[in-house]
Amino acid sequence: MTSATFTPVDYQHMAQALRLARRGSNSTRPNPAVGCVIAHGAAVVGEGWHKQAGGPHAEVHALQMAGAQAKGATAYVTLEPCSHTGKTGPCSQALIEAGVARVVAAIQDPNPAVAGQGLAQLSAAGIETHCGLFEAEAAQINAGFFKRMRAGKPRVFTKLASSLDGRTAMASGESVWISGEAARADVQRLRASACAVLTGIGTVLADDPQLNVRDQRLLDQLPAQPVRVVLDSQLRCPAGAKLFASPGRVVLLTTQAGTQQAEQVAALQTAGAEVVVLTDQQGQLCIQTVLQWLGQQQFNNVMVEAGAVLNGALLTAQAIDEIVVYQAMHLMGDGARGLFHLPTVTEMQQRVALQLDDCRQIGDDLRLTLTPSWS
Repeated sequence: MTSATFTPVDYQHMAQALRLARRGSNSTRPNPAVGCVIAHGAAVVGEGWHKQAGGPHAEVHALQMAGAQAKGATAYVTLEPCSHTGKTGPCSQALIEAGVARVVAAIQDPNPAVAGQGLAQLSAAGIETHCGLFEAEAAQINAGFFKRMRAGKPRVFTKLASSLDGRTAMASGESVWISGEAARADVQRLRASACAVLTGIGTVLADDPQLNVRDQRLLDQLPAQPVRVVLDSQLRCPAGAKLFASPGRVVLLTTQAGTQQAEQVAALQTAGAEVVVLTDQQGQLCIQTVLQWLGQQQFNNVMVEAGAVLNGALLTAQAIDEIVVYQAMHLMGDGARGLFHLPTVTEMQQRVALQLDDCRQIGDDLRLTLTPSWS
């Protein structure tokens, strides 16, 4: 692999490859979303994207479109071509056999099964290879996949709706509806981007939510509903919860499933739940153990829809990578409930620093996207 000064044409084609990659963002999980453009100079002869897990990769689609015109061309790929055989063959070999002269990758694959080997194979075959064009943009498209490959845990983002004074529910627990219709529709888009939706038993008991994707246009893009995961240390989830009324996998993570709970476990399993017992930490689920389990399930992106207690615990454990707040233009008063329960924050120096990445109006509400300092 050689260093390169990329040309305006290189930037143009890689930008198109990134646009193609985004088309598969909701349909390729647990695999990364990848786009590919094959071109002779400014002329595009083939393009494609990874459409679904187990199906042909982006390079294969682009090579099929290019046909014989792939010979001597440059292939622009948003992720290093794979070099191993999984459900499909290695893309590095397909590019070699097609006779491409040059491969430009946006970023190296963090998967240990690839990790530089794809580019090395191409280079060994005499193909000019370069890496690093639009690297940050390519990493962002697959942020969850990258984190899971590198840390064994998913990217976790939490969605919250609050009043202008940062309140999520009245003291009584009443919270329907804080945000407007446009914001609620936008939440559907967020759910569709997640491999799993995580909540706590408190939210299930108080709100009885469904936590599923109900927008048919989004559903048509998904291989399945996001898996709904409930943290339920004491196994209090009712078998009649709305979570079980709609299709999709529902998992209860608990520390209790012994003989004393046998009847409750059986009822929940009959309702459609998977009951998974994890090691406890003083009778409660350990956040890090939960994250490791989520990673083992090959979840790249996990969306949190929960109350202040679970959100506070996740934030304290530095387990949240992104916070999305839909802020409604009304006030609920200082007696209402807050966004995060953070009892250990008692001094100004203990504040959790956040970076504002995006702010835009969604209907009558503001959507704030923030990242904690550790993310």
